[in-house]
Amino acid sequence: MQLFNLHTHTNFSDGKSTAEEVVQEAIRQGLKILGFSDHSPVPFENSFAIKNDEVQNYIDTINSLKEKYKDQIKIYCSMEMDFIPGIVKNFKETKEKYGLDYLIGSVHLVGNDIDKLWFIDGSKVETYDEGLFKYYDGDIKKGVKAFFHQYNEMIETEEFDIVGHFDKIKMHNRDRYFREDEKWYRDLLMETLTLIKEKNLIVEVNTRGIYKKRSNDFYPSTWVFPIMREMNIPVIISSDSHKAEELTLCFKEAEEALRASGYKETVCYADGAYKSVAL
Repeated sequence: MQLFNLHTHTNFSDGKSTAEEVVQEAIRQGLKILGFSDHSPVPFENSFAIKNDEVQNYIDTINSLKEKYKDQIKIYCSMEMDFIPGIVKNFKETKEKYGLDYLIGSVHLVGNDIDKLWFIDGSKVETYDEGLFKYYDGDIKKGVKAFFHQYNEMIETEEFDIVGHFDKIKMHNRDRYFREDEKWYRDLLMETLTLIKEKNLIVEVNTRGIYKKRSNDFYPSTWVFPIMREMNIPVIISSDSHKAEELTLCFKEAEEALRASGYKETVCYADGAYKSVAL
């Protein structure tokens, strides 16, 4: 099983564990590399992102842990950048300002009006449904198209390394509004994959939906793996952990699924570069 995780959250954002608790659990599990990626600040009231006045404390805390545990594990500091067009700050600017090691780019809120954002994440299906009908008149094709096009805009306009859970729009769908084998849906997903390939980005294989029982598949779904492999798109497995004990949940299953689709390696960040790791 891979001994690293670059997508983790702490109580600086919406995680439940402290950063040091995550480090200690990573060491206990034998991880060699650990990346912190708490949610980047957003300019409105919320319960999931780092507060602006806590960012420097977050950076200082992770840097302190880097030094404290340097003989036991390599620690890196990042953020999961939430892309909301015209509302959030430039990714590159944030990375340079805080000296972050790498960036994950994700979409959790669909739209570009601060008062009309569709929250497609979280634990409540009702929130997903309410937003779909409130902002898209219940038109799932319109909503899903907006989601993927927001990812596309992020990929085309921002600088980052890893594409986070880029089909998470399916999580609260649960085959109620659309099926993943419908042509219109696959066409949208393929459009995004093509841009990912053009920009030489890494796709995360995110296990959180499975172990939280919010999805019966990874993000992206297993049927996407052979397509990505054929396109030579590099992948990285992450658990998107919000508790220390979630650090490596479903990693073995993800590795098996990737091998079955033809992947022979994943990638990992270390010492300023991404390196191949055999599956």
